[in-house]
Amino acid sequence: MSGNIQLLQDTLEQARAEKRAALIAYLPAGFPTVDGGIEAVKAVLDGGADIVEVGLPHSDPVLDGPVIQTADDIALRGGVKIADVMRTVREAHRATGKPVLVMTYWNPIDRYGVERFTAELAEAGGAGCILPDLPVQESALWREHAEKHGLATVFVVAPSSKDERLATITRAGSGFVYAASLMGVTGTRESVGAQAADLVRRTRATTELPVCVGLGVSNAEQAAEVATFADGVIVGSAFVKRMLDAEDHAAGIAAVRELAGELARGVRQVS
Repeated sequence: MSGNIQLLQDTLEQARAEKRAALIAYLPAGFPTVDGGIEAVKAVLDGGADIVEVGLPHSDPVLDGPVIQTADDIALRGGVKIADVMRTVREAHRATGKPVLVMTYWNPIDRYGVERFTAELAEAGGAGCILPDLPVQESALWREHAEKHGLATVFVVAPSSKDERLATITRAGSGFVYAASLMGVTGTRESVGAQAADLVRRTRATTELPVCVGLGVSNAEQAAEVATFADGVIVGSAFVKRMLDAEDHAAGIAAVRELAGELARGVRQVS
């Protein structure tokens, strides 16, 4: 069974053809429950997201700020398993036809087995994986199995990355490049900052892969700003916060669907 890297590439190319950035949403699996999480992922895709990242909750999330850590803790206390992550991918893709990736730290995959994980993700209709803590120089085994199963390998670059390092990372990646807009952890911020535009410029000099920006984008105005220089706008904490702040599950689902619509309009404001 082959995964959906081609669908991911086509989706990003279609957004480019429409002269806009793609909207990429993030939500963790199992939050607030497995079924509730699947409903939330479907809602952001139905609301206007082009692509979704399903987070694999982890007890020591080095890239994630307090909002996502809170959601991960809820999911882990609820007993979420990798099988639930795969089910979330399967049901979200089947219901919407849109690309669904998994964002995960390396340790859970290493323990689960690379061949088993990539085979199951492809079978579920997944488009690939974002691996924020897997060093490129240690990624050969993962990339071999990901390529065999038709999955993208998305690496993260940061403003601190030197140009030579950027070239090494982008040569090894596929699908797109995840550009962290600033140093630090995920979370909503007042401004995404000029660092992000410079990082996109430097990354593009090393690759033809789309460069998508995450960390800090939380509203339509910020999405529109990032869309002027990036191929994709990645939003996570703002969706999770809408779920956490909602008075009940139904209100949370409505809130993330509404936010997806607002952000989708934001990325389309680019002339």
